[in-house]
Amino acid sequence: MNLAASAADSPPPALPRVFTLRTFADRLGFEPALFSAKCFAAAVLAYWLALRIGLTRPYWAVTTSYIVAQPLAGAVLSKAVFRVAGTVLGATAAVVLVPGFVNEPAALSLALALWLGLCLYVSMLDRTPRAYVFLLAGYTASIIGFPSVENPGAIFNVAIVRVQEIVLGILCGSLIHGTILPRTVSNQLLSRIDKMIDDAERWSRQSLAGTGGEPLARERRRLAVDLGELHILSTHLPFDTARFVPRVRSVRALQDAVSMLLPLASAVEDRRLQLERLPGGLDADLQILLARTSDWLASSLEMAECHATGEALIAQSRALEPAIGPASGWGEALRLSLLARLAELIVAHLDIRDLREQIKTPIARALSDRVRLLLQQGRSRVLHRDRGIALRSALGTIATVVLGCGFWIGSGWPDGAGAVLIAGVCCALFGSSDDPAPAVFQFLWGSVIGIAIAAVYAYAIMPQLTAFPVLIAALAPTMLVLGALLARPGTQFVTLGAVLGVLNSVGLADRYTPGFQSFVNGSLAQIAGTLFAAVTVGLFQTVGAERAAERLIRAGWRDLARRSNLPGPPDAIGWTSRMLDRIGLLAPRLALRGEDPGKPLLDSLVDLRTGLAVAELRTLRLAGGTPLVTPVLKAVGRFYGSLDVRAPEAPPAALLLCIDRAMHDTACDADPERRRAGIVALVSLRRNLFPDAPALEMAQP
Repeated sequence: MNLAASAADSPPPALPRVFTLRTFADRLGFEPALFSAKCFAAAVLAYWLALRIGLTRPYWAVTTSYIVAQPLAGAVLSKAVFRVAGTVLGATAAVVLVPGFVNEPAALSLALALWLGLCLYVSMLDRTPRAYVFLLAGYTASIIGFPSVENPGAIFNVAIVRVQEIVLGILCGSLIHGTILPRTVSNQLLSRIDKMIDDAERWSRQSLAGTGGEPLARERRRLAVDLGELHILSTHLPFDTARFVPRVRSVRALQDAVSMLLPLASAVEDRRLQLERLPGGLDADLQILLARTSDWLASSLEMAECHATGEALIAQSRALEPAIGPASGWGEALRLSLLARLAELIVAHLDIRDLREQIKTPIARALSDRVRLLLQQGRSRVLHRDRGIALRSALGTIATVVLGCGFWIGSGWPDGAGAVLIAGVCCALFGSSDDPAPAVFQFLWGSVIGIAIAAVYAYAIMPQLTAFPVLIAALAPTMLVLGALLARPGTQFVTLGAVLGVLNSVGLADRYTPGFQSFVNGSLAQIAGTLFAAVTVGLFQTVGAERAAERLIRAGWRDLARRSNLPGPPDAIGWTSRMLDRIGLLAPRLALRGEDPGKPLLDSLVDLRTGLAVAELRTLRLAGGTPLVTPVLKAVGRFYGSLDVRAPEAPPAALLLCIDRAMHDTACDADPERRRAGIVALVSLRRNLFPDAPALEMAQP
């Protein structure tokens, strides 16, 4: 049958009645059914247009429409933009590399392997959706370049056609997902912000009451994961299709404000518990202030009244602060620290409520001078980057491609190029995980299932079909079910392999051309390439959850050691952002080990608070505070720089002595503001590093 002629006369057909949206939704759930229906509609549109245009391999457009699919409209559009950019960059790399190594297949294979490894390395360091540009640039060059190794003269035409096919699939996917019942990023982001702020206010109230304990600490650490998800969602906002789209800079400022809640709330909780253990430490005035603050956090006041109440609470906190001097006691130092952190916590919650209002307003100008300042200070979130693991993944991918090319070229296997490019694509797609082998094996089993389904279609069903609409109706049951499974995280990798196996093998061309030998060879190449990648990633790219967790903890320690010895003003927001990102990355890895993640994450939270205390001490040093701050900072740097993640040691007694001496000296500072800031920072450092140390008498011995 001639499908191109049929497609020219027929628009994309409606789905068969048996697969109406309502029936399909009843069986699989509305959201997966809607997602699958839109995926299939985009694929049909891409196939129909590809046939009309006369593209040689329209299945590339169909496959791309599935790969670019995302439940959120803005995510689809942003991924589409990044994929187009990556496709063009990869095609350009292939056009540059292939002619430069004419008649040198080994050198060309090495060049393509190095390009793929470089792109994977850069994408793993980026850790935003923008990384998709580099990932696509890497394996698009492989898709275009490896089949052209034996025919380099046609590389330019091949590249142009592949780009056209892939871009067509991207545009069709973006059109369907972005216009038909779109789920907007904005709605998802606003809902996530409201939930995150409500949780944060509840956690803060429990901290003020001192009733949280370790269960609260575990729940509260979810804030790190929420911030990571919020960051990813915000990167899609410029591409969202909602009528009102929040501004990215407002979301960035909100991330900065929310990131301070975790260390501040935990510090308030710690100081309260310590004061309760001292005779007369938590007096009636403090209890009333804490209760009023908790009631304020639970209230739903208008913004003017909310600000007035919050500012009154801050003023009351400052009024209750004790005057620290040489004759002060440890209880007074703890009280000062509690009240100072409480005021900062109230300011943070005020900022968060203001920024939530700013995000929800369609007005471009700042709602207040404070919001304007926060927006000016807002910036992109500082993320953790592991160059060692990125380099290992890149080198593993290069080794996989080089070994595969050696077997292909040495054996003279005609379809070896297909196996090599599949192996490289698998390494690139799954290489960022700690243990990519299970995901690759799931993809392998999905490919086998997809190829088996494609064989049934190619040799039992398609020979009976006579027109384009009939072919689409025949494909609908299988592709709708696979599309719904693709929307579920638990079956995503298997289903992706099945989708690619079906679409790449079933023979979606302009006419049905049965060829059993080519079908078998192409299928074997896909299976062999995936199986080879599964073996090599286990050898070269597997890090493991335990080692990855150790690297995250060690990175935090080294960062803290480095920051302790840096001159100049500190970057407290950058430190908090990166440490919260590490905590968010650490939690799932510890869960995979089947261990209680509380203790390592609790230690990371202590490290976060220690880093903030170090930042305050560096600021104090710049303001002319006691010269004994410098020995404290150097001692903190030495301690964290020498820690072994597999055998961590307690902080040395010499560091406690340095802190105590600095506190004695700071208590005698003539400047009241420096005295206050120094005592607050040193109390925080002492409580973080030496929670079991005896009370300190502030008076000079």
